[in-house]
Amino acid sequence: MKEKEIGYVSNYFGKLSVAAIEITTGKLSVGDTIHIKGHTTDFTTRVGSMQIEHNSVSAAKKGDSIGVKLSEKTRKKDKVFKVVAD
Repeated sequence: MKEKEIGYVSNYFGKLSVAAIEITTGKLSVGDTIHIKGHTTDFTTRVGSMQIEHNSVSAAKKGDSIGVKLSEKTRKKDKVFKVVAD
Protein backbone atom coordinates (compact mmCIF):
# COMPACT_ATOMS: atom_id res chain seq x y z
CA MET A 1 0.00 0.00 0.00
CA LYS A 2 1.19 3.49 -0.84
CA GLU A 3 0.92 6.45 1.50
CA LYS A 4 0.57 10.16 0.81
CA GLU A 5 1.28 12.77 3.47
CA ILE A 6 -1.85 14.87 3.96
CA GLY A 7 -1.22 16.76 7.19
CA TYR A 8 -0.08 16.74 10.79
CA VAL A 9 -1.44 16.50 14.32
CA SER A 10 -1.75 20.01 15.77
CA ASN A 11 -3.13 18.91 19.16
CA TYR A 12 -4.25 15.81 21.05
CA PHE A 13 -6.97 15.70 23.68
CA GLY A 14 -6.16 12.70 25.88
CA LYS A 15 -9.39 12.58 27.90
CA LEU A 16 -11.44 12.44 24.68
CA SER A 17 -8.89 10.45 22.60
CA VAL A 18 -9.33 13.02 19.81
CA ALA A 19 -6.59 14.38 17.56
CA ALA A 20 -6.82 17.80 15.93
CA ILE A 21 -5.40 17.31 12.42
CA GLU A 22 -4.44 20.08 10.00
CA ILE A 23 -4.98 19.02 6.38
CA THR A 24 -2.11 20.53 4.37
CA THR A 25 -2.72 18.78 1.04
CA GLY A 26 -5.33 16.56 -0.60
CA LYS A 27 -8.62 15.32 0.84
CA LEU A 28 -9.70 12.97 3.61
CA SER A 29 -13.07 11.24 3.89
CA VAL A 30 -14.82 9.11 6.50
CA GLY A 31 -13.87 5.50 5.80
CA ASP A 32 -10.35 6.35 4.60
CA THR A 33 -7.38 4.68 6.29
CA ILE A 34 -4.72 6.91 7.81
CA HIS A 35 -1.23 6.17 9.14
CA ILE A 36 0.04 8.41 11.95
CA LYS A 37 3.80 8.44 12.45
CA GLY A 38 6.03 10.31 14.86
CA HIS A 39 8.99 9.75 17.22
CA THR A 40 7.06 7.34 19.42
CA THR A 41 3.87 6.99 17.37
CA ASP A 42 3.31 4.54 14.52
CA PHE A 43 -0.16 3.13 13.88
CA THR A 44 -2.77 2.78 11.17
CA THR A 45 -6.48 3.34 11.71
CA ARG A 46 -9.70 3.86 9.78
CA VAL A 47 -11.45 7.24 10.03
CA GLY A 48 -14.80 6.43 11.63
CA SER A 49 -15.96 10.03 11.97
CA MET A 50 -14.59 13.55 11.82
CA GLN A 51 -15.69 17.00 12.88
CA ILE A 52 -14.97 20.57 11.89
CA GLU A 53 -15.89 23.13 14.59
CA HIS A 54 -17.93 20.47 16.49
CA ASN A 55 -20.05 19.67 13.39
CA SER A 56 -19.86 16.19 11.85
CA VAL A 57 -18.60 16.14 8.26
CA SER A 58 -17.99 13.35 5.75
CA ALA A 59 -14.94 14.89 4.05
CA ALA A 60 -12.21 17.47 4.62
CA LYS A 61 -9.88 19.27 2.21
CA LYS A 62 -6.65 21.25 2.23
CA GLY A 63 -6.82 24.07 4.80
CA ASP A 64 -9.35 22.34 7.07
CA SER A 65 -8.69 21.63 10.73
CA ILE A 66 -10.50 18.45 11.76
CA GLY A 67 -11.06 16.44 14.90
CA VAL A 68 -10.75 12.64 14.62
CA LYS A 69 -11.39 10.12 17.40
CA LEU A 70 -8.47 7.68 17.67
CA SER A 71 -7.92 4.40 19.45
CA GLU A 72 -4.27 5.18 20.24
CA LYS A 73 -2.40 8.15 21.67
CA THR A 74 -0.69 10.57 19.31
CA ARG A 75 1.38 13.70 19.80
CA LYS A 76 1.70 17.20 18.37
CA LYS A 77 3.61 17.36 15.08
CA ASP A 78 3.10 13.66 14.25
CA LYS A 79 2.69 13.29 10.49
CA VAL A 80 -0.57 12.02 9.02
CA PHE A 81 -0.53 9.90 5.87
CA LYS A 82 -3.51 8.71 3.81
CA VAL A 83 -3.18 5.06 2.76
CA VAL A 84 -4.02 4.72 -0.94
CA ALA A 85 -4.41 1.61 -3.09
CA ASP A 86 -1.45 0.73 -5.32
